[in-house]
Amino acid sequence: MQHNVYIYIFVCMALVTYIIRILPLTLIRREIKNRFIRSFLYYVPYVTLAVMTFPAILSATQSPISAALALGVSILVALFGKSLFQVALSGCATVFIVELIMSFIK
Repeated sequence: MQHNVYIYIFVCMALVTYIIRILPLTLIRREIKNRFIRSFLYYVPYVTLAVMTFPAILSATQSPISAALALGVSILVALFGKSLFQVALSGCATVFIVELIMSFIK
């Protein structure tokens, strides 16, 4: 009986995934000219990535304080136009320094 439940779940997941991907292709045949919809669709991947990444950033360290400070430093470094490597390195260094300071304080 348990084996049938997994097959049912797999089939339902496959159908939902298929419908979500095929429905827009079949319903929308011509180019989308509406500016609002085009800009909405343009930003969907970025928003999805941010929604998945942001909670992981705040829960990846031992304390949320070091994570929040590293996020702030990383955003500042990125705003100054530095490379992705420099942004990641500054965030990691910030977490390391803040966690080191917090270990001495406790």
